[in-house]
Amino acid sequence: MESIKGKNILIIGATGGIGSQVSMLLKQSGAQLFLHGRNESSLLKLANELQITSEHFFVGDLSHPTTVNHLKEKYFTAYPTIDILINAAGIGNIKPIEQLTEEAFLETITTNLISPFLIIKSFLPSMKEVKKGLMIHIPGVLGKVPMAGAAAYAASKYGLVGMLQSIREEIKRTDIRITNLIMGGVDSPFWDNIDLRVQRDKMVTTNEAAKAIWFLCQQPTSGVISEMVLQPFNHQAL
Repeated sequence: MESIKGKNILIIGATGGIGSQVSMLLKQSGAQLFLHGRNESSLLKLANELQITSEHFFVGDLSHPTTVNHLKEKYFTAYPTIDILINAAGIGNIKPIEQLTEEAFLETITTNLISPFLIIKSFLPSMKEVKKGLMIHIPGVLGKVPMAGAAAYAASKYGLVGMLQSIREEIKRTDIRITNLIMGGVDSPFWDNIDLRVQRDKMVTTNEAAKAIWFLCQQPTSGVISEMVLQPFNHQAL
């Protein structure tokens, strides 16, 4: 297994339920972190807990190219290279098609698909220069298997999976690796505003989900874990 110690790691969505937990695990393992979050107070709180200075975190909505460019500039001012990029950001939108507005659909696509495109476009060239690096994305189980009421969310995640598969073909003659973590049923704030009958006490915890990402950051350089699936036995309410 590869050591995390000393690795330069960018965490997108560090203030989320999974993102904050994985930030703590990676910090404890000696990684050099750069954190991103949309909520300034939450990001400041996390940075203080991890003793990360203002030069090593960034607040912003990454659905705008100019904001992503500012993130890129600040990151490469802090670190000369990027070893691992973790995208733990995203929004959920589970509604029947009759209740799904055009605005909500576009917001879901923008956050879950357009933002990752902009992030990859900004940071992949640095990995290409040295022909190595690791990107970890979390399409979720709805990026593989759709369900009723998830038209917007599944569209965004299916799009993410397809985009990443295509990018893999572009970089296959390098040592740049892309890993998809397919997770379903994680007890995180994702479910706070979703009207769906589920048993959150039977879901995967955010800590266990974070441990999966922590593990993936240590995959051996001789190969790549293209995909890992982690989901509970069953969390649907009876």
